[in-house]
Amino acid sequence: MNFSYEKTQMFLRRFLMMVGAATALAGAALTPAQAQTQAQTPMPTVTMPDFSGIVEKADPAVVNIRTTATVPVRRPGSDGQDPYDLFRFFFGPDFQPPGMPGQRSPREKAPKDNNKEQKDPEERTVPRGVGSGFFISADGYVLTNNHVVADATDIYVTTTDGREFKAKVIGTDDRTDVALLKIDAKGLTPLPIGDDSKLKKGQWVLAIGSPFGLDSTVTAGIISAINRDTGDYLPFIQTDVAVNPGNSGGPLLNLAGEVVGINSQIISRSGGFMGISLAIPIDEVMRVVDQLRSNGKVTRGRIGVQIGEVTNEVATAIGLSKAEGALVSSVEGDSPAEAAGVQPGDVILKFNDRNIARWSDLPRMVGETKPGTVAPLQVWRKGKSQTLTVKVAEIQPPKSAAKEKTNPKTEPESSSALGLTVVPVPAETQRKMKITGGVLVRQAEGAAARAGIMEGDIVLAINDTDITAPDQFVKAAGKVDKTKSIGVLVRRGDQTQWVAVQPAK
Repeated sequence: MNFSYEKTQMFLRRFLMMVGAATALAGAALTPAQAQTQAQTPMPTVTMPDFSGIVEKADPAVVNIRTTATVPVRRPGSDGQDPYDLFRFFFGPDFQPPGMPGQRSPREKAPKDNNKEQKDPEERTVPRGVGSGFFISADGYVLTNNHVVADATDIYVTTTDGREFKAKVIGTDDRTDVALLKIDAKGLTPLPIGDDSKLKKGQWVLAIGSPFGLDSTVTAGIISAINRDTGDYLPFIQTDVAVNPGNSGGPLLNLAGEVVGINSQIISRSGGFMGISLAIPIDEVMRVVDQLRSNGKVTRGRIGVQIGEVTNEVATAIGLSKAEGALVSSVEGDSPAEAAGVQPGDVILKFNDRNIARWSDLPRMVGETKPGTVAPLQVWRKGKSQTLTVKVAEIQPPKSAAKEKTNPKTEPESSSALGLTVVPVPAETQRKMKITGGVLVRQAEGAAARAGIMEGDIVLAINDTDITAPDQFVKAAGKVDKTKSIGVLVRRGDQTQWVAVQPAK
């Protein structure tokens, strides 16, 4: 529809007259006192925090960390040399050509030629990476991430005033991704250590570091989440502070200028910042630092169990009021847990009088306990709580368990219930698995199959009833309330797990 100029002007005049009339009516509706109060009331203002004072004090304590690595020099024309060594010569040992899996590592030597005299290739020092760190003492102790300095030949620390020092590694801890370095200097500016337990979602925090090598860069944001569990050994502080490659190892500061975390990871699909960054809580870091400073390594406790999550379905099936604790899937032989009487299928609710809200809490609690400590262990077994006593041992490298075929050579008598056809477990299998009783699943159908039970599994219990033989399995299955989820304790290989079977309606 086309409007002439005159019609458009007329429409605008009428519209403005209507707006003016409405405004006048609104003003007339106010009493003189209200109108005066409205005129005198200032518009609310929101002030943003000024971070300059915090940065001025903290900046001298933050350092740039660069590392180098020694790699073989490419010898043009030599047989068997990796053609991409020339790129690694210029771009460092981490360079990997796209689409070329299985390339020989730059640290590997060329294949031997028996017809030629073998000589070690010449080596060249190349840049390896850049990260951040900060002083925790005036005499040169520096905190950073383990992944910043791992596999480095040399480590160099550069302060904000341009001085560069060669650093010595005092100790590292891969589990927490913490590294403690030392430089030969005095009178440095350390950062004060804060208390991450006082953090709240929505609080302002700052990061200072060297993203992409741009040293002394400050970014700000808020705490997005606390105790973010990502499956790693420690929970993280989640923020929306801009953190990029090179920020790793730098401090996360509160508004008091105290360190509350070490910037460690980003969650990204592009490799750069996408609004989620993760920091290691400083309380956990300082526990590690105390051991690194004293011993150069971290000693952790162990009790010898493999654990998993307690789901809502399993909690209902085994009589727990809510999904909490750590479900024991297996117990190591000759371990503290075995000596204490812990059994596969137990749910550990407390360790050393501390509640286990999530299964991932248990490894941290046990790990920070001094080896030799005798601690109470509260477990849920067969519908009731029991308290055991466990003596914590020192953590050892995990042992590889051999898998065993459980198919018997002869066909014993079978029985069926809950969609499972079962037979007795061979005595040799019971001995090797250190179990008594149980039944071996020959065939799984219906609700049991849908729940994930399969041929070769061993059923150890139904709800609170231990299973000892096929006929007893049928009787126990016949007594359960089939209107509710049924908890079936299943052994598969080296793992034991509660499975919630929901009978068909």
